[in-house]
Amino acid sequence: MFNRKESLSQYIQYYPVISVLIGINLVIYVLGLVPSVHDNIFQFGVTFNYLISQGEYWRLVTGIFLHAGFLHLLFNMFALYVFGPELERLAGKLRFFTIYMLSGIIANVLTFFVQPLNYTSVGASGAIFGVFGAYLALVYYTRKTMPQFKQLIIPIVAISVAMTFIQPNINVTAHLGGLAVGFILGLIQFHPKRIARWQQDKNRRNY
Repeated sequence: MFNRKESLSQYIQYYPVISVLIGINLVIYVLGLVPSVHDNIFQFGVTFNYLISQGEYWRLVTGIFLHAGFLHLLFNMFALYVFGPELERLAGKLRFFTIYMLSGIIANVLTFFVQPLNYTSVGASGAIFGVFGAYLALVYYTRKTMPQFKQLIIPIVAISVAMTFIQPNINVTAHLGGLAVGFILGLIQFHPKRIARWQQDKNRRNY
């Protein structure tokens, strides 16, 4: 399931939303390598609670696409590259994009309310954990019919949560908040009755 064997062109064709998200993050990082551009990007886009309190609400979104360094970017984009495709395939492009972005945005909103005004953060981790949360919702719905799926997902999520508390300078609020939001959205999106309607609509279009 998470063993990526596609060529680059196949990957982009099969998973366009993930490809665009990764592309945006990479472009912003490369632009940020220019010192003057880096300063402008971070001054404009970092998730800074005080400035958000002053009405700069766009930071709740822009912070998702900024990263503190190459390793930070690499870790998040690798996780999206590996774990995102199956969810985009199952949920569809728009639903996957909704889960990813809402998880990231609400994770930043929770950070705003939980952390002090001088707190700053960047990164797609809240959105990535939203993907993990959506998988947990799938585990919940398939726990009896696909126990092997549970055996695959639970250790991945458990390790990711553990690393949240082990690594320094981690926005724990965003990680756990994104995980919870993704789980709730997954419960809504992947409810068996909703899945049945998706399948009926797909059959009608193919008829």
